[in-house]
Amino acid sequence: MATTPAATVQTVPARLAWLDALRGIGALAVVCEHLSTWAMPWLRPVSYNAGVYGVLVFFLVSGYIIPASLERHGDVRAFWIGRAFRLYPLYLAVICLVLAMSWWIPVREAVPRDVSSVAAHATMLLDVVGVGGVLNTMWTLSYEMVFYLIAAALFVVGVRDDRGLLPVLFGVMCSIAGLVLSGALLSGRWLAWVSFVVFVVGLGCVISGRGRKAGACVLGVMALALVLLSSNVPWFAAAVLAVMFTGTAIHRWERGEGPLWPVAVAALLVTLTPIWAINAGWWWVRPAVWSLTIVLVIATFAAAMAWRTRRVPAFLSWLGTISYSLYLVHLPILLVFMHLAGEMRGAPPLAQIGISVAFLALLLPASWLSHRFLELPLQRVGRRLAVQPA
Repeated sequence: MATTPAATVQTVPARLAWLDALRGIGALAVVCEHLSTWAMPWLRPVSYNAGVYGVLVFFLVSGYIIPASLERHGDVRAFWIGRAFRLYPLYLAVICLVLAMSWWIPVREAVPRDVSSVAAHATMLLDVVGVGGVLNTMWTLSYEMVFYLIAAALFVVGVRDDRGLLPVLFGVMCSIAGLVLSGALLSGRWLAWVSFVVFVVGLGCVISGRGRKAGACVLGVMALALVLLSSNVPWFAAAVLAVMFTGTAIHRWERGEGPLWPVAVAALLVTLTPIWAINAGWWWVRPAVWSLTIVLVIATFAAAMAWRTRRVPAFLSWLGTISYSLYLVHLPILLVFMHLAGEMRGAPPLAQIGISVAFLALLLPASWLSHRFLELPLQRVGRRLAVQPA
């Protein structure tokens, strides 16, 4: 990872404040997309999609930091223990919250009413096995998990990709998938069960140390196969991985370990694919909207990198530290507001602004509380377990 003067880090010293700021911006953009759609449609941009913008910023940050973290610590077992205690506690808590409210606010119709839904939620591989999450924001966690599985597999076999070919490769996959695939080639509830079994057995091998390399490689191959064969929109799934590995290529270029041209090629392929993609009918992947969204993501990341040696605004850094809670907690709270207040798109502007302020006034402290009393304690447990021998 790039070194940052200690004086610029305003959160935990080991963190990079500019990456925290990017996470904060990404989470806030997603919150604003959902809030403005319901309460303040006049504030919602139509020339780009704020939610997709925020998600892609998140993905770039993950791509930038995850492979570097793996290489720095050199321990795939500790990596997976840390990821599990980072992601699952809040994720499971939010699922329980949504289910507890289901007598009042019904669970989404996209969620299967059978045990295959349990299997898909257990692996987080929701979007790539064709299962809807109990919250529609959970689709992004599918690609985070896929990226972790592929990155860990590359790590155990010693592939560093110093030439930056992976983002180009996934960009090419994105372009070809857009041309030839209109949807998933494989479908059915069995995918959730098969991926669940492979996931549990593979991670068991990785964490126990028995067949660690084989387990990690099988998981990586499974993740890649799911992206190409069973994700809801194959070209978009490949585009997400191209974006994430672009973050990795940027990190290597920053350290003088790789070229920058793969970043430009991957960005161009991902940006142009909706022009010819068969499955690209929804509004935010229309060429003009999608292109502007990608340009804004690139500009945001570039601006943050240019600012990385300076002091980051404390509020953005703080938002970054609670960004996972902000991302997962905001939608259950918003659903409650929507059911209590009803349709707000036709309400007077002052009423729309008032309820939006009330929502944010509840969301920010709730996100801080869940981060402080749920995320952090269990992350500490994960760190203690990670240093114990297998």
